[in-house]
Amino acid sequence: MSRHTLSVLVEDQPGVLARVASLFSRRSYNIESLAVGTTELPGISRMTIVVSIDASHALEQVTKQLNKLVNVIKIVELDPDASVQREILLVKVRTDLESRSHVLETVQLFRAKVVDVAPDAVTIEATGSRDKLDALLRMLEPFGIKELVQSGMVAIGRGGRSITDRSLHAVERTA
Repeated sequence: MSRHTLSVLVEDQPGVLARVASLFSRRSYNIESLAVGTTELPGISRMTIVVSIDASHALEQVTKQLNKLVNVIKIVELDPDASVQREILLVKVRTDLESRSHVLETVQLFRAKVVDVAPDAVTIEATGSRDKLDALLRMLEPFGIKELVQSGMVAIGRGGRSITDRSLHAVERTA
């Protein structure tokens, strides 16, 4: 199976997320990552969906079905080499007087930040690719991970072009 990142512009309406997610569910595709947020355009949200699909024709079928949903404005598959893709990770790691300095060195190596300190734990914030965050977690595991939360992938195309450049006519109909 190959991983695909879809950037989907949708109308900011109740139920849109449920309809999009159920479309993938009906086709038995697991959404690996899903992030939704507002855009620079009022009333428009962007969904970044990461999904593993085994055939390119299957991905084409999914995008065709997505395009049929009333609230979907535009869908773009983002090539990993032509886009910036990031996730955020918050991880709480066990520390004591002995291990704290080693944990802090690891944090610096990965250009992460300490966002909370307690006598027995340090909470770390890291942003980056899935590979970078996985590597950080592997380095922190020996100290003991107490708690972990990771966002879904957010992605945007590189360069000056925007996904909304050619869809302004579609956006105007929702205003």
